[in-house]
Amino acid sequence: MKHLVFLLEEPSAREMLDALLPQLVPGISYRCIVFEGKQDLEKNLVKKIRAYRVPESQFIVLRDQDAGNCCRIKQKLVELCKKAKKPDCLVRIACRELESWYLADLRAVELGLKISGLTKHQKSKKYRSPDYLHLPSKELKQLTNNKYQKVAGSRSIGAYLDCKNKRSNSFRVFIEGIRKML
Repeated sequence: MKHLVFLLEEPSAREMLDALLPQLVPGISYRCIVFEGKQDLEKNLVKKIRAYRVPESQFIVLRDQDAGNCCRIKQKLVELCKKAKKPDCLVRIACRELESWYLADLRAVELGLKISGLTKHQKSKKYRSPDYLHLPSKELKQLTNNKYQKVAGSRSIGAYLDCKNKRSNSFRVFIEGIRKML
């Protein structure tokens, strides 16, 4: 049986995945390795991959784009995976931040944070394609009147994310990548 290993930039991504993965791939064996930010991820990625010894492991690297160039970030991570002798790693970038994925699914935010009336905002232009928002985390905090907190919010929202949602292209590509691996 395949074992998925997620290499993540921050704890909020782990919380989201711990809630999301049981609905996406029930019963799958996985582990999340959380780094202390993107610099730590890039600095220690090769060492972590080389040291991982669970048979049939498949690696998935997830990092926020933030203000960087998406293609350059992805290429750098792909090169690091090759250096670790795992050229088949799946590398995915959350455009701009993980919170873009949440803004693409305001129903999940409404249910997860128990705030009524958020879903009606989904028709607004900025929430139809939130990958293009400059600061999604700030937008999400404003929309939820500061109820959203990165780690607890990711844990709560992750369980309700719609895996078929296509409003965030980076979320869609992430989900499709996991499904193809399996």
